[in-house]
Amino acid sequence: MVLHRSATMSVRLALVVIASLLIAVECSQEIMKNLSINFAKPLEDCRKEMDLPDSVLTDFNNFWKEGYEFTNRQTGCAILCLSSKLELLDPEMKLHHGRAQEFAQKHGADEAMAKQLVDMLHSCMQTTPDDANDPCLKTLKVVTCFKTKIHELKW
Repeated sequence: MVLHRSATMSVRLALVVIASLLIAVECSQEIMKNLSINFAKPLEDCRKEMDLPDSVLTDFNNFWKEGYEFTNRQTGCAILCLSSKLELLDPEMKLHHGRAQEFAQKHGADEAMAKQLVDMLHSCMQTTPDDANDPCLKTLKVVTCFKTKIHELKW
């Protein structure tokens, strides 16, 4: 009898843990959607200022699709423009960790998730080789790395 109750409790506990993980993933996906929408708000301004082609909009529309690859360096330029307009970059055009974390928290991430997002971006920036002659291409590679990390988390 005690053994049966113990097995039943274990199954219930496992179901609660699984349900909690599924809820966390759904919440994370919703937060990522909200962050993406708010990050892209100045896109039309950047598009006009930089005379960006429609292919950049296609990249943004397909941004989170698994298997979609970024090949257009102008998408990297657009991401730099957006980051600048949202004041997420320091004077050297590098990610300002504090402001990036504030942006994430302002748009739905809790402190831990915001820190995790910034840490992932920072890790991608560190592991992506510098392309001093082309910051747009470097940004595109960093974004590809970041997208991969987000997909690994199922966010």
